[in-house]
Amino acid sequence: MSLEGKTLRICSCNGTIPLDAKRLAAALGLGEPLAVHRALCRTDAAAYRAALGDPDVIVACTQEAPLFGELAEGSGAHPDLRFVNIREVAGWSAEGARALPKMAALVAAAALPEPEPVRTVEYESGGALLVIGPSAAALDWAERLAESLSVSVLVTRGEGGELPLERRYPVWSGKPKRITGHLGAFDVEWTQDNPIDLERCTRCNACVAACPEGAIDFTYQIDLAKCKAHRECVEACGAIGAIDFARQDRARKERFDLVLDLAVEPLIRTPDLPQGYAAPGADPLEQALAAAKLAQLVGEFAKPRFVEYRASLCAHSRSGRPGCTRCLEVCSTGAISEDGDHVTVDPHLCAGCGGCATVCPSGALRHAYPRLPDLGRRLKTLLDTYRAAGGADACVVIHDVTRGRALVQGVGRRAAKGGRGLPARALPLEVFHVGSVGIDLLLGAICYGASRAVVVATGDEPQEYLAALREQMGFAQAILGGLGYAGTHFELLQAGEPRALEEALWALAPARGVARAATFHLAAEKRGALDFELEHLARHAPAPAEAIALPRGAPFGALAIDKAKCTLCKACIGSCPEAALLDAPERPSLRFIERNCVQCGLCVNTCPEDAMRLVPRLLLGAQAKQPVTLHEAEPFHCVRCGKPFGTRPAIDAMLARLATHAMFAGGAGLRRLQMCADCRVVDMMENPSEASILDIRR
Repeated sequence: MSLEGKTLRICSCNGTIPLDAKRLAAALGLGEPLAVHRALCRTDAAAYRAALGDPDVIVACTQEAPLFGELAEGSGAHPDLRFVNIREVAGWSAEGARALPKMAALVAAAALPEPEPVRTVEYESGGALLVIGPSAAALDWAERLAESLSVSVLVTRGEGGELPLERRYPVWSGKPKRITGHLGAFDVEWTQDNPIDLERCTRCNACVAACPEGAIDFTYQIDLAKCKAHRECVEACGAIGAIDFARQDRARKERFDLVLDLAVEPLIRTPDLPQGYAAPGADPLEQALAAAKLAQLVGEFAKPRFVEYRASLCAHSRSGRPGCTRCLEVCSTGAISEDGDHVTVDPHLCAGCGGCATVCPSGALRHAYPRLPDLGRRLKTLLDTYRAAGGADACVVIHDVTRGRALVQGVGRRAAKGGRGLPARALPLEVFHVGSVGIDLLLGAICYGASRAVVVATGDEPQEYLAALREQMGFAQAILGGLGYAGTHFELLQAGEPRALEEALWALAPARGVARAATFHLAAEKRGALDFELEHLARHAPAPAEAIALPRGAPFGALAIDKAKCTLCKACIGSCPEAALLDAPERPSLRFIERNCVQCGLCVNTCPEDAMRLVPRLLLGAQAKQPVTLHEAEPFHCVRCGKPFGTRPAIDAMLARLATHAMFAGGAGLRRLQMCADCRVVDMMENPSEASILDIRR
């Protein structure tokens, strides 16, 4: 990546980063010497200010990014400012003196143009908050938040507390049933299960005074364990009619913008909760943090539309027959649901993990933020620059932009107190969420010249994503192993703190990579990107192979046909969403294009004879894209006119099943089954003994 037209400011951070200005300038293709500053944020700030008149400025410092932004704002200049970390992830390391190729790679990647913007999802919240929980806690938080939000309360059980003296906000009671929706549009359903309806109650205290058991307190709910059914409360309530022990209409439903669920067992239990819903449990500190966060969610908001879905490629089901359900199983927010033969994605619930796109075998679901081509360009720039600057055995360290970033940078900080920092060959690559890392990105890293690619998990990720990552790595490793690339190329590093990650990274041994790095860019289409990657890996394989066995569940494979069972009914062809199964008009046969198959299993589940079986494997070379005949049969000829129709196995199977049926007794009926459609009609009209509707008595 050329830095032409961009101004670069490099700082050694008070001499703690070993920098060779001449070599770094050469590695970045700069035609002029590169000035290295010692304290760009302090004593050398004038050098930074001097660059603010340029249109594009890259600063090799992330710690002081806010300060550099303020200086630019104060100067009245508005350059395109970018910041890159070469301190924690490169210079602060036991191998800092050897980390120049990495520094050059990081700067080159920072100079890449910004990705194209994606569509957004809009939210609007007016601050209507429902607090759900025991009376004392729910009413207490309602009082605290009533000044900043439009509060309502749903009391789930009496545990102390009193209703306020003034009716400043609605208070209901009952048993919550379900919460659906998202920020700005939560639908809450509950059942009114206490005889006192708090909406009608005037809090006159007549029932409190009348109850002989003291079963009613100032929450104005009847403790049914104490109540002896004297019903003095009903009489005391009188015309108000708030108390009804035989209430029929108990269902309630309201819509809210925000929900604070204080129940021990929250109503929404997905690993990733929707925005605007908080379930802090009984911990007062967690409740306070949740309340503070909800108080800020008033107004209009937007987020990227993380996922694109193309139903035409979806292999979920056909005609009610199940196929692929991987996206439904991995989604941590419940954003994906069944929709007939396809699925539907609620963009308001989608948290952007990208796990659905990772496990989708056909590419029907595609992660749009960031897009695979954008990640691929950054990955390619990192590895190309690293290699050109003399780096070897690159290990791509993939992490998310929150805890993963802090964890990786924390490893570098440890170098000041006896730690080793990141190895010089460890190249960090940020993704929005590690759940989006699939076989296409993993194999892309190897094609671009990496020796290894590891993913950092911090412990916050749902187990479904980690399982999917391990599976994707298993597929990719099987392919590389089958082609003779020795060593372990992929690993999921689970580390909760920097020391553990540091130890894991330094323990990684290089694996065998490609002899020549790929020049292509990753395509947006998943299968298209994989085609390029597999072709490149096969071309440079240490041990070329035509077919590689893969683990169960792999997105590549063949079909095994039991020819003794198959009648060539061709139901499988109609069920295949990827055009992997084909008809042959000139002869009854079933053809198959292996590269198109995503192993969704729809054909297997549709086959009425149970004659098909999936065979996970990777077939390489031109033969994978050519149709091959899986089964063919002799055509059956009409016994009356001789015209071919159907197949002999299909007709024989039908005759065998119907031979003992009463409708076909005598042989004439069975003979008619062996005729084409036209001849059947003629035979029926010519047969004088054929039963007719006119023969049926009224």
